[in-house]
Amino acid sequence: MGKNRIADKKPTPTNLAAYLESLCLPFMRDNFEALASQAAQNVWPHVDYLAALAEGETGLRRQRSIKRRIKLARFPVIKTLEQFRWSWPTAINRAAVQNLFRLKFIDDKTNVILLGGVGLGKTHLATALGYTACLEGRSFLFTTAVDAINTLSAAQAANRLKAELKRYLAPSLLCLDELGFLPIDKHGADLLFQIISLRYEQGSTVITSNRAYRDWPGIFNNDSTLTSAILDRLLHHAETIVIEGKSYRMKDEIES
Repeated sequence: MGKNRIADKKPTPTNLAAYLESLCLPFMRDNFEALASQAAQNVWPHVDYLAALAEGETGLRRQRSIKRRIKLARFPVIKTLEQFRWSWPTAINRAAVQNLFRLKFIDDKTNVILLGGVGLGKTHLATALGYTACLEGRSFLFTTAVDAINTLSAAQAANRLKAELKRYLAPSLLCLDELGFLPIDKHGADLLFQIISLRYEQGSTVITSNRAYRDWPGIFNNDSTLTSAILDRLLHHAETIVIEGKSYRMKDEIES
C-alpha cells in the first residue's frame, strides 16, 4: 500500500527543481532537464544520467571551493610556475623548484626558503606555490613578514594575540614574504618566532629573503640566540632554494 501511494505522487520537473534547490544542489537544479534530454537522445541508463548530474555538481562545488581558498589567501597578484622566466637568473635549481610543485612538502609539513637578491622571482615562486596549493585543495595565506608582525603587535595591544595567531597557524601553507628587507626589533622578532615555533611540524611555511643565513642575526636585532632558535625550527625540515642573478625589474637598464 505504501509503495503504491508513493508511486501515485509522481514528481514533476517543477517539484524536482524545488527539491534540488532545498538540497542546495544548484548544478542539478539548473541542468537536470538538459541532461535528461541528452540522456534520452543517447539512450543513457538511469545510473549514467545520475552520474552526469553528480559529476557536474561535484565540479561546481570544487570550483567554488577553489575560489573561496584563493580569496582567503590574500594574494598580492596571482602567479603561476608557467609564467616564471627561467632564463633570467644566472643560477637556480630548476628541477628542485619544479619538484616543490608536487606539494609533497606540504604533506610532510616541511618548509621552503627562497633566498636571493631583489627582482629574481622569489615572491613569484612563493605565490605560484600558494596558487597551486589552492587548486589542489590546500589552504594558503600570503603575508609579508613585516605585515604579520604589525598585525600581531596590534592584536597584542588589544589583547587579541591568541586569536590573531590562529589565522597564521590555520593554513596548510603560509608565506612570509620579504624577510630581511626591513629590520625587525626585539618585540617583532619575538612575535615572528611565535608563528614559526607554533607551525613547527604542524604546517608548512615558505619564506622569501634577500639575506643569506649567515646574515640573519642582522634581521633580528643582532639577537643571535633568537636567530638560532628561529633557524633551528625552520631548517630542521626544510628545503632551501638559492637564486642568483640581477634584478629582472632592472632588465631594461641592465641591457641598455
